[in-house]
Amino acid sequence: MTTTTQLLRTPLYDLHLSKNAKMVDFAGWEMPLHYGSIIEEHHQVRRSGGLFDVSHMGRFTLSGRDAGKFLDRICTRSVADMTDGQCRYSIVCNDRGGCHDDVLVYRREEGDFLLVVNASNREKLLAHIEATRKEFVFKFEDITLKSAMVALQGPKVMNFLGQHSSEVVALKRYRFTTKNVFGLEFIVSRTGYTGEDGVEVIFRTDGLIARTAIKMMASEFDRLGDVFRPAGLGARDSLRLEAAMPLYGHEITEELDPLSAGLDFAIKLDKGAPFIGQKALQGIAAAKATRKLVGLELEGRRAARQGMRVLSGEKEIGLVTSGCLSPTLDKSIAMAHVERSCGAEGTLLSVDLGRQQIPCRVVKLPFYKAPS
Repeated sequence: MTTTTQLLRTPLYDLHLSKNAKMVDFAGWEMPLHYGSIIEEHHQVRRSGGLFDVSHMGRFTLSGRDAGKFLDRICTRSVADMTDGQCRYSIVCNDRGGCHDDVLVYRREEGDFLLVVNASNREKLLAHIEATRKEFVFKFEDITLKSAMVALQGPKVMNFLGQHSSEVVALKRYRFTTKNVFGLEFIVSRTGYTGEDGVEVIFRTDGLIARTAIKMMASEFDRLGDVFRPAGLGARDSLRLEAAMPLYGHEITEELDPLSAGLDFAIKLDKGAPFIGQKALQGIAAAKATRKLVGLELEGRRAARQGMRVLSGEKEIGLVTSGCLSPTLDKSIAMAHVERSCGAEGTLLSVDLGRQQIPCRVVKLPFYKAPS
Protein backbone atom coordinates (compact mmCIF):
# COMPACT_ATOMS: atom_id res chain seq x y z
CA MET A 1 0.00 0.00 0.00
CA THR A 2 1.34 3.45 -0.87
CA THR A 3 0.65 6.57 1.15
CA THR A 4 0.52 10.11 -0.09
CA THR A 5 1.57 13.12 1.93
CA GLN A 6 -0.98 15.90 2.09
CA LEU A 7 0.47 19.07 0.59
CA LEU A 8 0.44 22.14 2.80
CA ARG A 9 -1.70 25.07 1.69
CA THR A 10 -1.09 28.75 2.36
CA PRO A 11 -3.78 31.06 3.77
CA LEU A 12 -4.18 32.53 0.25
CA TYR A 13 -4.97 29.17 -1.36
CA ASP A 14 -8.58 30.13 -2.18
CA LEU A 15 -7.38 33.34 -3.83
CA HIS A 16 -5.13 31.31 -6.11
CA LEU A 17 -7.98 29.05 -7.14
CA SER A 18 -10.25 32.03 -7.80
CA LYS A 19 -7.60 33.36 -10.21
CA ASN A 20 -7.35 30.00 -12.03
CA ALA A 21 -3.81 29.35 -10.86
CA LYS A 22 -1.87 26.32 -12.05
CA MET A 23 -1.04 24.70 -8.71
CA VAL A 24 2.07 22.55 -8.26
CA ASP A 25 3.96 20.78 -5.48
CA PHE A 26 6.83 22.96 -4.31
CA ALA A 27 8.79 21.83 -1.24
CA GLY A 28 5.70 20.11 0.13
CA TRP A 29 3.39 23.07 -0.48
CA GLU A 30 0.62 23.44 -3.06
CA MET A 31 1.75 26.65 -4.74
CA PRO A 32 0.78 28.68 -7.83
CA LEU A 33 3.19 28.20 -10.74
CA HIS A 34 1.35 30.75 -12.86
CA TYR A 35 -2.11 32.21 -13.51
CA GLY A 36 -2.03 31.75 -17.26
CA SER A 37 1.31 33.08 -18.51
CA ILE A 38 4.68 33.13 -16.76
CA ILE A 39 6.02 35.59 -19.33
CA GLU A 40 3.13 38.04 -18.89
CA GLU A 41 3.44 37.87 -15.10
CA HIS A 42 7.17 38.54 -15.44
CA HIS A 43 6.53 41.63 -17.59
CA GLN A 44 3.78 42.81 -15.23
CA VAL A 45 6.27 42.91 -12.34
CA ARG A 46 8.90 44.73 -14.39
CA ARG A 47 6.52 47.40 -15.69
CA SER A 48 4.14 47.84 -12.74
CA GLY A 49 3.67 45.38 -9.90
CA GLY A 50 2.96 41.83 -8.91
CA LEU A 51 1.73 40.10 -5.77
CA PHE A 52 3.49 36.88 -4.77
CA ASP A 53 2.30 34.50 -2.10
CA VAL A 54 5.52 33.43 -0.35
CA SER A 55 3.88 31.94 2.72
CA HIS A 56 5.71 28.69 2.05
CA MET A 57 8.91 30.34 3.33
CA GLY A 58 9.80 29.23 6.85
CA ARG A 59 9.40 31.78 9.66
CA PHE A 60 10.96 31.31 13.10
CA THR A 61 10.93 33.62 16.13
CA LEU A 62 13.81 33.68 18.60
CA SER A 63 13.62 35.75 21.76
CA GLY A 64 15.32 35.97 25.11
CA ARG A 65 18.72 36.40 26.71
CA ASP A 66 20.83 34.51 24.17
CA ALA A 67 18.76 34.86 20.99
CA GLY A 68 21.22 37.27 19.37
CA LYS A 69 24.26 35.32 20.51
CA PHE A 70 22.82 32.13 19.07
CA LEU A 71 22.10 33.74 15.71
CA ASP A 72 25.69 35.02 15.69
CA ARG A 73 26.77 31.42 16.18
CA ILE A 74 24.90 30.07 13.14
CA CYS A 75 24.95 33.10 10.79
CA THR A 76 27.88 34.26 8.67
CA ARG A 77 27.10 37.96 9.22
CA SER A 78 27.10 39.83 12.50
CA VAL A 79 23.83 39.99 14.38
CA ALA A 80 25.26 41.78 17.42
CA ASP A 81 25.54 45.13 15.62
CA MET A 82 22.06 45.05 14.07
CA THR A 83 19.63 47.79 15.09
CA ASP A 84 15.90 47.65 15.75
CA GLY A 85 13.93 47.50 12.50
CA GLN A 86 16.84 46.13 10.45
CA CYS A 87 16.89 43.06 8.17
CA ARG A 88 20.13 41.35 7.25
CA TYR A 89 20.76 38.72 4.57
CA SER A 90 23.04 35.95 5.83
CA ILE A 91 24.11 32.36 5.27
CA VAL A 92 23.79 29.42 7.65
CA CYS A 93 26.79 27.20 6.95
CA ASN A 94 27.82 23.66 7.74
CA ASP A 95 31.24 22.81 9.23
CA ARG A 96 32.78 22.49 5.75
CA GLY A 97 31.72 25.98 4.69
CA GLY A 98 28.88 24.74 2.51
CA CYS A 99 25.40 26.23 2.85
CA HIS A 100 22.59 24.86 4.96
CA ASP A 101 20.53 27.82 3.71
CA ASP A 102 20.49 31.54 2.99
CA VAL A 103 18.24 33.46 5.37
CA LEU A 104 16.91 36.88 6.36
CA VAL A 105 17.34 37.97 9.98
CA TYR A 106 14.92 40.61 11.32
CA ARG A 107 15.74 42.39 14.60
CA ARG A 108 12.52 43.62 16.18
CA GLU A 109 14.23 44.81 19.37
CA GLU A 110 17.05 43.66 21.61
CA GLY A 111 16.68 39.93 22.18
CA ASP A 112 13.75 39.60 19.77
CA PHE A 113 14.36 38.27 16.24
CA LEU A 114 12.53 36.79 13.27
CA LEU A 115 14.29 34.39 10.91
CA VAL A 116 12.95 33.76 7.38
CA VAL A 117 14.28 30.62 5.66
CA ASN A 118 13.70 28.71 2.43
CA ALA A 119 10.74 26.35 2.35
CA SER A 120 12.86 23.41 1.19
CA ASN A 121 15.22 23.85 4.15
CA ARG A 122 12.74 24.51 6.95
CA GLU A 123 12.82 21.03 8.48
CA LYS A 124 16.60 20.84 8.09
CA LEU A 125 17.10 24.15 9.89
CA LEU A 126 14.71 23.16 12.66
CA ALA A 127 16.94 20.14 13.29
CA HIS A 128 20.11 22.26 12.98
CA ILE A 129 18.84 24.79 15.52
CA GLU A 130 17.82 22.07 17.94
CA ALA A 131 21.23 20.38 17.66
CA THR A 132 23.16 23.65 18.01
CA ARG A 133 21.35 25.60 20.71
CA LYS A 134 22.99 23.68 23.62
CA GLU A 135 23.89 26.23 26.33
CA PHE A 136 22.12 29.15 24.65
CA VAL A 137 19.00 30.30 26.49
CA PHE A 138 16.17 31.62 24.30
CA LYS A 139 12.57 30.95 23.36
CA PHE A 140 12.02 29.49 19.91
CA GLU A 141 8.84 29.12 17.86
CA ASP A 142 8.19 27.97 14.31
CA ILE A 143 5.34 30.26 13.22
CA THR A 144 5.29 29.16 9.57
CA LEU A 145 1.88 27.51 9.80
CA LYS A 146 0.49 30.33 11.94
CA SER A 147 1.39 33.17 9.59
CA ALA A 148 1.38 34.37 6.00
CA MET A 149 3.94 36.19 3.88
CA VAL A 150 3.28 38.09 0.67
CA ALA A 151 5.57 40.13 -1.57
CA LEU A 152 4.53 43.24 -3.53
CA GLN A 153 7.18 43.87 -6.17
CA GLY A 154 7.47 46.33 -9.04
CA PRO A 155 8.32 49.95 -9.96
CA LYS A 156 4.85 51.30 -9.05
CA VAL A 157 4.63 49.55 -5.66
CA MET A 158 6.03 52.30 -3.44
CA ASN A 159 3.96 55.04 -5.06
CA PHE A 160 0.84 52.96 -4.46
CA LEU A 161 1.77 52.24 -0.84
CA GLY A 162 2.55 55.93 -0.34
CA GLN A 163 -1.16 56.64 -0.69
CA HIS A 164 -1.71 54.66 2.51
CA SER A 165 1.46 54.98 4.60
CA SER A 166 4.26 57.55 4.48
CA GLU A 167 6.18 55.44 7.01
CA VAL A 168 6.40 52.44 4.68
CA VAL A 169 7.54 54.56 1.74
CA ALA A 170 10.27 56.13 3.91
CA LEU A 171 11.79 52.74 4.69
CA LYS A 172 15.34 52.20 3.45
CA ARG A 173 16.33 48.92 1.82
CA TYR A 174 16.54 46.07 4.32
CA ARG A 175 14.59 47.97 6.95
CA PHE A 176 11.15 47.12 8.28
CA THR A 177 8.36 48.59 10.34
CA THR A 178 5.46 47.09 12.25
CA LYS A 179 1.93 48.28 11.52
CA ASN A 180 -1.16 47.47 13.57
CA VAL A 181 -4.47 47.47 11.71
CA PHE A 182 -7.61 46.63 13.69
CA GLY A 183 -5.54 44.63 16.15
CA LEU A 184 -3.65 42.68 13.46
CA GLU A 185 0.12 43.20 13.38
CA PHE A 186 1.89 43.43 10.02
CA ILE A 187 5.67 43.37 9.58
CA VAL A 188 6.47 45.32 6.40
CA SER A 189 10.04 45.14 5.09
CA ARG A 190 11.61 46.80 2.07
CA THR A 191 12.98 43.55 0.72
CA GLY A 192 12.28 41.25 -2.21
CA TYR A 193 13.56 38.67 -4.65
CA THR A 194 12.87 40.13 -8.08
CA GLY A 195 15.39 42.92 -8.66
CA GLU A 196 12.57 45.47 -8.37
CA ASP A 197 11.62 47.77 -5.51
CA GLY A 198 8.86 46.67 -3.19
CA VAL A 199 7.99 45.16 0.16
CA GLU A 200 7.39 41.85 1.85
CA VAL A 201 4.64 41.59 4.46
CA ILE A 202 4.36 39.04 7.27
CA PHE A 203 1.32 38.63 9.53
CA ARG A 204 -0.14 36.03 11.87
CA THR A 205 -3.15 34.08 10.63
CA ASP A 206 -4.16 32.18 13.78
CA GLY A 207 -7.13 34.34 14.73
CA LEU A 208 -10.53 35.58 13.60
CA ILE A 209 -9.25 39.06 12.69
CA ALA A 210 -6.56 37.56 10.48
CA ARG A 211 -8.96 35.21 8.71
CA THR A 212 -11.33 38.11 8.07
CA ALA A 213 -8.47 40.22 6.71
CA ILE A 214 -7.50 37.47 4.28
CA LYS A 215 -11.07 37.24 2.98
CA MET A 216 -11.13 41.02 2.54
CA MET A 217 -7.81 40.89 0.70
CA ALA A 218 -9.20 38.36 -1.76
CA SER A 219 -12.42 40.32 -2.33
CA GLU A 220 -10.62 43.65 -2.82
CA PHE A 221 -7.85 42.37 -5.06
CA ASP A 222 -9.65 43.06 -8.33
CA ARG A 223 -9.97 46.74 -7.40
CA LEU A 224 -6.22 47.20 -7.71
CA GLY A 225 -6.63 47.11 -11.48
CA ASP A 226 -3.41 47.14 -13.46
CA VAL A 227 -1.13 48.16 -10.56
CA PHE A 228 -0.92 44.67 -9.06
CA ARG A 229 -1.70 41.28 -10.46
CA PRO A 230 -0.93 37.89 -8.94
CA ALA A 231 2.32 36.26 -10.03
CA GLY A 232 3.49 32.71 -9.46
CA LEU A 233 6.66 30.79 -8.82
CA GLY A 234 7.58 30.66 -12.50
CA ALA A 235 7.88 34.44 -12.83
CA ARG A 236 9.57 34.67 -9.44
CA ASP A 237 12.33 32.38 -10.71
CA SER A 238 12.92 34.18 -14.01
CA LEU A 239 12.87 37.57 -12.26
CA ARG A 240 15.43 36.53 -9.63
CA LEU A 241 17.66 34.99 -12.32
CA GLU A 242 17.74 38.21 -14.33
CA ALA A 243 18.71 39.99 -11.10
CA ALA A 244 21.39 37.29 -10.44
CA MET A 245 19.97 36.45 -7.03
CA PRO A 246 21.11 33.02 -5.79
CA LEU A 247 18.61 30.22 -5.33
CA TYR A 248 19.30 27.50 -2.81
CA GLY A 249 19.85 24.18 -4.53
CA HIS A 250 21.26 25.94 -7.58
CA GLU A 251 23.91 28.61 -6.87
CA ILE A 252 24.47 27.49 -3.27
CA THR A 253 24.15 24.02 -1.75
CA GLU A 254 25.59 21.95 1.07
CA GLU A 255 28.61 21.44 -1.19
CA LEU A 256 28.83 24.87 -2.88
CA ASP A 257 30.28 27.49 -0.55
CA PRO A 258 29.01 31.10 -0.55
CA LEU A 259 32.43 32.58 -1.41
CA SER A 260 32.49 30.73 -4.72
CA ALA A 261 28.94 31.97 -5.32
CA GLY A 262 30.09 35.59 -5.04
CA LEU A 263 28.32 36.17 -1.72
CA ASP A 264 31.34 37.70 0.01
CA PHE A 265 29.17 40.60 1.25
CA ALA A 266 27.14 38.13 3.32
CA ILE A 267 30.16 36.74 5.18
CA LYS A 268 32.18 38.38 7.93
CA LEU A 269 35.26 36.19 8.24
CA ASP A 270 36.72 38.26 11.11
CA LYS A 271 33.51 38.30 13.12
CA GLY A 272 34.37 38.35 16.82
CA ALA A 273 31.78 35.72 17.70
CA PRO A 274 32.89 32.62 15.77
CA PHE A 275 30.25 31.07 13.53
CA ILE A 276 29.84 27.52 12.28
CA GLY A 277 31.86 27.10 9.07
CA GLN A 278 34.06 30.16 9.73
CA LYS A 279 37.37 28.27 9.75
CA ALA A 280 36.49 26.40 6.57
CA LEU A 281 35.56 29.64 4.79
CA GLN A 282 38.75 31.33 6.02
CA GLY A 283 40.69 28.47 4.44
CA ILE A 284 38.78 28.80 1.18
CA ALA A 285 39.39 32.56 1.14
CA ALA A 286 43.12 32.15 1.87
CA ALA A 287 43.49 29.61 -0.92
CA LYS A 288 41.44 31.82 -3.25
CA ALA A 289 38.46 29.79 -4.41
CA THR A 290 39.22 27.89 -7.60
CA ARG A 291 35.73 28.46 -8.98
CA LYS A 292 33.47 31.48 -9.33
CA LEU A 293 29.88 32.19 -10.24
CA VAL A 294 29.54 33.94 -13.60
CA GLY A 295 26.84 35.12 -15.95
CA LEU A 296 26.57 33.60 -19.42
CA GLU A 297 24.82 34.94 -22.49
CA LEU A 298 24.09 32.17 -25.02
CA GLU A 299 23.67 32.47 -28.76
CA GLY A 300 20.19 31.65 -30.05
CA ARG A 301 17.08 31.07 -28.01
CA ARG A 302 17.64 27.68 -26.41
CA ALA A 303 17.80 27.81 -22.62
CA ALA A 304 20.55 26.20 -20.57
CA ARG A 305 19.47 24.10 -17.60
CA GLN A 306 21.00 23.26 -14.25
CA GLY A 307 23.77 20.67 -14.49
CA MET A 308 24.65 21.28 -18.14
CA ARG A 309 28.37 21.32 -18.81
CA VAL A 310 30.23 24.55 -19.57
CA LEU A 311 33.17 24.03 -21.95
CA SER A 312 36.32 25.86 -22.95
CA GLY A 313 37.15 24.19 -26.21
CA GLU A 314 36.60 20.51 -25.44
CA LYS A 315 37.48 20.84 -21.76
CA GLU A 316 34.74 20.91 -19.12
CA ILE A 317 35.38 23.92 -16.89
CA GLY A 318 32.10 24.25 -15.03
CA LEU A 319 28.39 23.56 -14.69
CA VAL A 320 25.28 25.65 -15.24
CA THR A 321 23.40 26.43 -12.02
CA SER A 322 20.35 28.26 -13.49
CA GLY A 323 19.21 29.32 -16.94
CA CYS A 324 16.24 30.68 -18.89
CA LEU A 325 15.21 32.68 -21.92
CA SER A 326 15.07 36.13 -20.32
CA PRO A 327 11.66 37.76 -20.90
CA THR A 328 13.06 41.24 -20.22
CA LEU A 329 16.23 40.98 -22.31
CA ASP A 330 14.88 38.52 -24.89
CA LYS A 331 18.13 36.56 -24.65
CA SER A 332 19.16 33.16 -23.34
CA ILE A 333 20.97 33.71 -20.04
CA ALA A 334 22.46 31.47 -17.39
CA MET A 335 24.56 31.46 -14.26
CA ALA A 336 27.33 28.90 -13.87
CA HIS A 337 30.13 27.87 -11.55
CA VAL A 338 33.30 27.82 -13.66
CA GLU A 339 37.05 27.63 -13.15
CA ARG A 340 38.22 31.06 -12.03
CA SER A 341 40.76 31.25 -14.86
CA CYS A 342 37.86 31.11 -17.36
CA GLY A 343 35.60 33.58 -15.56
CA ALA A 344 36.74 36.93 -16.93
CA GLU A 345 34.06 39.09 -18.55
CA GLY A 346 34.05 38.59 -22.32
CA THR A 347 35.54 35.06 -22.23
CA LEU A 348 34.12 32.87 -25.00
CA LEU A 349 32.87 29.46 -23.87
CA SER A 350 30.12 27.02 -24.83
CA VAL A 351 27.34 25.12 -23.10
CA ASP A 352 26.68 21.47 -23.86
CA LEU A 353 22.92 21.20 -24.38
CA GLY A 354 23.13 17.52 -25.20
CA ARG A 355 22.65 17.32 -28.95
CA GLN A 356 24.72 20.42 -29.62
CA GLN A 357 27.14 22.84 -28.03
CA ILE A 358 25.92 26.45 -27.96
CA PRO A 359 28.51 29.28 -27.97
CA CYS A 360 28.28 31.72 -25.07
CA ARG A 361 30.27 34.49 -23.47
CA VAL A 362 30.83 35.54 -19.87
CA VAL A 363 28.92 38.73 -19.02
CA LYS A 364 28.70 41.00 -16.01
CA LEU A 365 26.16 40.22 -13.29
CA PRO A 366 23.40 41.09 -12.72
CA PHE A 367 21.88 40.64 -16.15
CA TYR A 368 19.20 43.20 -15.26
CA LYS A 369 19.19 46.15 -12.88
CA ALA A 370 16.09 48.24 -12.25
CA PRO A 371 16.34 51.87 -13.35
CA SER A 372 17.19 54.13 -10.40
